[in-house]
Amino acid sequence: MRRLMLLAPLLLLTVGCGVLQSSEGEATDAAREVARRAGQRLDSQRPRTAEEVGRSASGIDGVEVLRVTGTSTHDGDGVEVVVRTSGSAYTGGLSPEQVVVRRCFAVRVSPKAEWGEDPRDVDCPDGPALTFPPPPRPPRLPYEELRAKLPRVPKGGRVDEAEVRRALAALDLAPAIHAEVKADGGRVGVLLSVEGNGFDAQDCLLARVAPGATEVWAPPRMQRMPGEGGCTVGNALDPMPPPH
Repeated sequence: MRRLMLLAPLLLLTVGCGVLQSSEGEATDAAREVARRAGQRLDSQRPRTAEEVGRSASGIDGVEVLRVTGTSTHDGDGVEVVVRTSGSAYTGGLSPEQVVVRRCFAVRVSPKAEWGEDPRDVDCPDGPALTFPPPPRPPRLPYEELRAKLPRVPKGGRVDEAEVRRALAALDLAPAIHAEVKADGGRVGVLLSVEGNGFDAQDCLLARVAPGATEVWAPPRMQRMPGEGGCTVGNALDPMPPPH
């Protein structure tokens, strides 16, 4: 009986450690799941630089970015982001306690990565979480200015392409804005656009100068998607019907 009484505290301590270890493992799995979901949110076929990936990852709730390696998602093995996440679990028994852990994982962002790929457990790098400057804003397309500068030609009049080009030159457009002018059938079409990334809707303005009507507009988003032909000077001259 005395031997059993001596063994009882040791047995309780062993069981307690086992429960704590089990709860810590569950909490770690929860932290890993946060990192895995972050990897899913970062997954995209659009090429991005390491800085773009890091900035996107730092904006995900519950994720701290500690290290970013690689050049771009489409170079070599892509971009690897070391993130720190937290997870929690409760111990069992009559008085459950919450166990909270903070763990670091390496998330690979590449078109070669499998969807939902499990992040790799890594040691947390020293130092604070990384911060990223906001992305550069694309230049604003001058809708009101373009509308004000383009010539108005009365019905029965003649549209002068050179006058349209002078109106564009007077806008002093930012270097990143591409301008295109085309004359056809007594009308002149104008395209102002900013280079897109090949995946998202492109920013552009269209204008058409014709006898009796000068119009400026932005095509619907669906037409501005890659391959839809909305951001072309041809669409300025002969607009596509609106999407249904």
